[in-house]
Amino acid sequence: MKKKLIQAFVQIIVVLLILSSPLLIVNYRKQIKEKRIEKEEPWKGVITLWDFPKLNVKTGSRYGWILDKIKKFERENPGVYIEFKPIDWKKGTTQLEEAVKTGRYPDIAPIAADFNYMKKGILEPLDNYFTKEEKNKFKCQALRAVTYNGKMWGVPFMMTTYVMYLNLDLFIERGVEPPIDGNWTYEEFVEKMKVLTWDSDNDGEIDHYGFTSFIKPNYYNVWGIILSDGADIIDENSGEYVFYGDKALKGLNKLIDLKYKYKVTPEDFGILNENEAWEMFYKKKNVAVYPTGTWALRVLENLKNKGEGFEFTVANYPIGDMRLPVSLNNSVSAYGIFKQEDEAKLKMCVKFLKYITQEKYQRELEDLGVFPVKTGITDLYMYDNKVKRIENSLSYTKIIPRHEKWKEIDRILQSQIKLALIGEKSSKEALDDAKKQIQKLYINDN
Repeated sequence: MKKKLIQAFVQIIVVLLILSSPLLIVNYRKQIKEKRIEKEEPWKGVITLWDFPKLNVKTGSRYGWILDKIKKFERENPGVYIEFKPIDWKKGTTQLEEAVKTGRYPDIAPIAADFNYMKKGILEPLDNYFTKEEKNKFKCQALRAVTYNGKMWGVPFMMTTYVMYLNLDLFIERGVEPPIDGNWTYEEFVEKMKVLTWDSDNDGEIDHYGFTSFIKPNYYNVWGIILSDGADIIDENSGEYVFYGDKALKGLNKLIDLKYKYKVTPEDFGILNENEAWEMFYKKKNVAVYPTGTWALRVLENLKNKGEGFEFTVANYPIGDMRLPVSLNNSVSAYGIFKQEDEAKLKMCVKFLKYITQEKYQRELEDLGVFPVKTGITDLYMYDNKVKRIENSLSYTKIIPRHEKWKEIDRILQSQIKLALIGEKSSKEALDDAKKQIQKLYINDN
């Protein structure tokens, strides 16, 4: 009898163990997971960040936007410090290139939309740190700008483009109607520029002009005119240089004709530097139309509100044979993360970039005169027709060609265009000479 009781007790224990084993296993796994989490403490340390200025017209701050995000991120992530180095537009690009050559580059820099940095293999691919849903929140053109060989090499944070700014006070004074909905053909543009070029004080000298700009490498203010007839600079499929032939010549002639045929520009158009051309428009107010980046919108609004500016609007570049307006620009700005040895630090860098590109901070870009890279932010400029028009023009923006020799190609092209503008060469000679010099780059590269 006693033996049977012992057997029954053992059987009951076995049954209870079998029934409770799943709970024991779950509890054991939970304890292991909790211990692992305790061991995986958040990374702490210093992240270095270099960045270009972003002017906030309301405050006058050039780096305030990013400094504000750094402060908030550090507060929410104790033990993480962002060491910030401001770089400017004049020397910053060279500083970054030198940093790469010496291997003393920062952890994060705004270079992820630059093809050369993607191709060099010095950036971290970020696909594993972004879910499909997170990627889909970026606008297509923004994500495309940081993608190469099917991989994501950076985090887009803002978009911009070039448009034409119109001094409406001058348009009204001369009885000229601005283009309807911001669109005009080249022929319509020329006719309006003719009326807006005049002698205001009857001294026999023209002192007001329809249009002006400047020519400089890495600036594409006049390229919306040059490319309006459908010319390409680099063939996307072959990578070959193709900016020659009828379309290129016709587009370049349209720019040259503004000065020599229609005489709607200052005589020193082509010699004027960036500051001189801009000053004629915003300060001297003797130029009716000036093409530049979206940054100028808030600057002009601020001047107008202080009583130092004028009524203005924006328009697309004149439409040519493409039958659509076009502009050329590196329209997407994106941060890249340089190669990291510490996976935990890399994750913290990604966390920081996700933090500064969240929707509430994308909305703050309005103060900088630039545009969000995230989808779904449709109400930001609902009641601002000028800004809405610029935002719509983003779809007409051609991104500068992805070519490892682009900086050299750009320098040659801009130099030859400048020579044509100042009358030292014909348009055909400028294009032919540019072709010869650029083809040498290809030969030397091979």
